[in-house]
Amino acid sequence: MGKLKNPKRNSASAASPYAKAQATTNNVFKFNTNVGQHILKNPGVAEAIVAKSFLKPSDTVLEVGPGTGNLTVRILEKAKKVIAVELDPRMAAEVTKRVQGKPEQKRLEVLLGDVIKMETLPPFDVCISNTPYQISSPLVFKLLSLPNPPRVSVLMFQREFALRLTARPGDSLYCRLSVNAQFWAKITHIMKVGKNNFKPPPQVESSVVRIEPKMGSERPGVSWDEWDGMLRVCFVRRGRTMRASWLGSREVLAMCERNYRVWCAMNSIPLDDTPISDDAADDEMEVGSAPAQAANEEEWGGISDEDDDTPAFFKELNSKSHPASKTPSKKKKTRVAELVREKIRKVLEDVTELADKRAGKCDENDFLRLLSAFNEEGLHFS
Repeated sequence: MGKLKNPKRNSASAASPYAKAQATTNNVFKFNTNVGQHILKNPGVAEAIVAKSFLKPSDTVLEVGPGTGNLTVRILEKAKKVIAVELDPRMAAEVTKRVQGKPEQKRLEVLLGDVIKMETLPPFDVCISNTPYQISSPLVFKLLSLPNPPRVSVLMFQREFALRLTARPGDSLYCRLSVNAQFWAKITHIMKVGKNNFKPPPQVESSVVRIEPKMGSERPGVSWDEWDGMLRVCFVRRGRTMRASWLGSREVLAMCERNYRVWCAMNSIPLDDTPISDDAADDEMEVGSAPAQAANEEEWGGISDEDDDTPAFFKELNSKSHPASKTPSKKKKTRVAELVREKIRKVLEDVTELADKRAGKCDENDFLRLLSAFNEEGLHFS
């Protein structure tokens, strides 16, 4: 008589209720990595992030991208309230379910939508986020641009982006993002997080940084548009000298001339528009040259030397005022153009003596001196 074949004790048949439940559990979510859905699964890392936030019992915390709520439930243990902003309705439902029927339910508010596109956010004291990598730069500058920025933000980023945030003059990753972020905030690298701490694992390593905005007397009394407009030119090519960046690009000279004309018109200063007819090769100025196009082709979130790390809502004024010229155009050189060129030369060589220095080697004080000297000559960038 044949032996009865019993299933192994530690295995479940395909038709058993356990197998069905297991299959359901494993397929509740198909994570969308295109929008940065890499769920932090290591409880130790989650606890360390909350601990490094130094939360007070009276704090309201903004969490961007709560996912399934692994960070959320730990924040609720320390804070008064959590405002979770989630793009995916499935995740919003999951994080809500985590606290359903518990006392924490009343202290969790879930907002469905894109945090970058939200015009207003409820008041909050601290921001904590396992940030989707696609919105790293926009989120940083959105937080810093708020009328009342959070006391501290503890954010998870791609490792290289985090290193750019904290890079110092002379570092290989020092760029316009580094200068802009550090100008408005104190930024500290907290810890590294390996890719295996996420589900599904991302293709890159991560890091956690703490961002503390400069407040009161520490906050710079400088126009953002002026500051960033100048840095755009300085970092078109990080390895170029200042002289090459400012005087070696016809588009940069044309932009400075346009801005100078506007400033003169606002201050009722007459201009000499007499054409210059010296050498035929110098009679025409090409607007839309290759160096200018290289500057316009930057990507705000990229990691190349020519990256443009500032989000769109900080760029609107420049893009509306000076749309990119796709078709080369020509115009006669005038004495105004020569005057502007001489003003730039004077600032770089005589006033600041930064003409032969490279942007990647300049610190915050160098850029402040440069902006002040340009403004003294009537050259503005907003």
